[in-house]
Amino acid sequence: MVHSTEALGVGAQVSAYLEDTYLEQVDTRVIAVGERDGTPWVAVEHCLFHPQGGGQPADRGWLEDTEIIPVRDRESGLVVAMVPEGDSLESGSLSSLAEGQTVRARIDLRVRTAHAALHTAGHLVEAVGRMQGWEMVASNHFPGQARIEFQAPRTDTRLADPEGREEVTAVLRAAVAAAVADDLPVFARCLADGRRVVHLDELHSAPCGGTHVRSLGDLAELALPTLKVKKGRIRVSYSATHVPFTATQVSCAGTHLPYAAPHVPHPACQAPKRVGATE
Repeated sequence: MVHSTEALGVGAQVSAYLEDTYLEQVDTRVIAVGERDGTPWVAVEHCLFHPQGGGQPADRGWLEDTEIIPVRDRESGLVVAMVPEGDSLESGSLSSLAEGQTVRARIDLRVRTAHAALHTAGHLVEAVGRMQGWEMVASNHFPGQARIEFQAPRTDTRLADPEGREEVTAVLRAAVAAAVADDLPVFARCLADGRRVVHLDELHSAPCGGTHVRSLGDLAELALPTLKVKKGRIRVSYSATHVPFTATQVSCAGTHLPYAAPHVPHPACQAPKRVGATE
């Protein structure tokens, strides 16, 4: 999304991480600087960094040669770059940046695509769970912790014993494998109210501010251990990676790699929003 910084007297911030998951670096400009609990932060116009949120970890990134962590600043609504906690030397490097200055932003693309694969796989697990008549109540897309939790509106007798749970898990695995084999496209559209909705072709859609792969064929090593049931919740854990990609598939220096068709950015996704708007 885009967040207006009009109240700060600067231009709008563009969430470049939502426009192109595979954009590795971009030359942009500093639009605001400040401090948070005594630690300096910098905001850039074309924000390449996904902050932690929506069950997805933050990107690993750099401004010039300074390693940063992206954080959503509650006061301004901006995604700001801060140095890792306790790194006073890097803080000095960041505080030397000034508004209007041109800087190069870049991310660790391996980390980004690992997160995107897990997030997309989570949407796919949600989709096949809903095929069973379940309702999602929680999600986590962190490496090593990825899971979707459901509730069944009606009693599902298959979940009452280990054999039944394994049988249902096998059904989920088969549905997941079929969608990946079909290489369904993954794309985002925005509603008239500005909400961003991520689609797994016609299989599934959900409001989401995370990064995603271009199509389900980009997912590899997608595995579902036998589901668990605890306190009425059905927990489906999962793991996934991104298929290997070559340097020619990577976007950099402001050159955008197109999403899988039929992605068409909606005008509402590109219009500036006021400070404090949420994803």
